[in-house]
Amino acid sequence: QVQLVESGGGLVQSGGSLRLSCAASGTIFNRNTMGWYRQCPGKERELVAVITSGGSIDYADSVKGRFTISRDSYKNTIYLQMNNLKPEDTAVYYCNMRNYAWGRGTRVTVSS
Repeated sequence: QVQLVESGGGLVQSGGSLRLSCAASGTIFNRNTMGWYRQCPGKERELVAVITSGGSIDYADSVKGRFTISRDSYKNTIYLQMNNLKPEDTAVYYCNMRNYAWGRGTRVTVSS
């Protein structure tokens, strides 16, 4: 059974940076597309960034140029480097392994 554990959330001022991590258990990490999603207060969960097993990457328009997704296959971990954070980035961020599992989420709060 795959388990995903996020970490790295917290409170940061507008313009600041955070790096989220998602550690995956199991042996199928390297064969699967991984992604970060977020759910802002009062809104639906939305895709933030995705990275395939081959390294192809895509971002939501709202985070392009500010967020960077990466994966470390040796550590079974993906990361989301978030720079120039804005109050509208405030959300619970979830890690996803496509078709397999979701993490429990880590909260990011950006103060103005």
